[in-house]
Amino acid sequence: MSDVQTWAIIGVFTTIMLGGMTAMTTLITRATTSAISGLEGRLGGRIDALDARIGSVEGSLGGRIDALDATVAGLRGEMNARFDTVNQKIEHLDRDVTTLMRRPWDQHNEN
Repeated sequence: MSDVQTWAIIGVFTTIMLGGMTAMTTLITRATTSAISGLEGRLGGRIDALDARIGSVEGSLGGRIDALDATVAGLRGEMNARFDTVNQKIEHLDRDVTTLMRRPWDQHNEN
């Protein structure tokens, strides 16, 4: 083989190798891109489903929290009414005890 033929074979071999590597790189890139796109679509669907579930749970919890707030407000009103009743009874009791104590005190001071 002559020098020219050797260089020609080297050139053809290099061209084939570079072409093959380019083709393989292109195919791998396309396969990877399509796989990522497929995963992106599936993941997007799952995220949307998860958003819907969270929204329904949030709505359910919101209703329960509102009901709990109403219950607490009712209990607060009931407890305030009971405290007012107890305060009135204590005031009456204080008045009665003062009246009862005034009688012996007044009798003691008269003597």
